[in-house]
Amino acid sequence: MNAKTPNAIDTYVGSRVRMRRQLLGLSQERLADQIGVTFQQVQKYEKGLNRIGASRLQRIADVLSTSPSFFFQQDDSEPQSFAGSEASVAADPVAEFLHSKEGLALNRAFLQITDTQLREKIVALVKAMAQAQEGRGVANDRSKPGETFA
Repeated sequence: MNAKTPNAIDTYVGSRVRMRRQLLGLSQERLADQIGVTFQQVQKYEKGLNRIGASRLQRIADVLSTSPSFFFQQDDSEPQSFAGSEASVAADPVAEFLHSKEGLALNRAFLQITDTQLREKIVALVKAMAQAQEGRGVANDRSKPGETFA
C-alpha cells in the first residue's frame, strides 16, 4: 500500500461522517468548531486522508447525534467487509444518491416528518411507484430540469 493512498476503512468512515454531516445541514466549519479542529482537518477526515482516533470519533458521533458504530455500518444484506471499499463506496448507488443534492433534500424533508405512520406510507408509495415503473419497462426516467412533481 502506498503511504499516500488512503486506507479503505478510513475512506469509508470519512464518507459516512460527510453523509451524516450533510444530512444534518452542518458545515465543515461548524463541525470543526464543535470537535476542536480546523475545517481542513474535517476535510481530511472526510476524504480518509487522516485517520480519526477513537475519542475524536466519539466526539463526532455526539455532535452528529449518532453512535460511533454508524460510521462503520454497511447495507444489512452484505457482510461487514472493507475489502475493495474504495470501489464499493463509489459504486454504491444508495451512497451516491445520499451524497447528491436531491438525496440530501429528500432525506432532510423526510426526517422532518415525525408521524411514523405517514413515513411508512411514503415509503410504501415510493416502492409502489418504483414497481410500477419497472412494470412499464421504464429505466432511469428523469424529468426535465425545472419540471416539478405534483
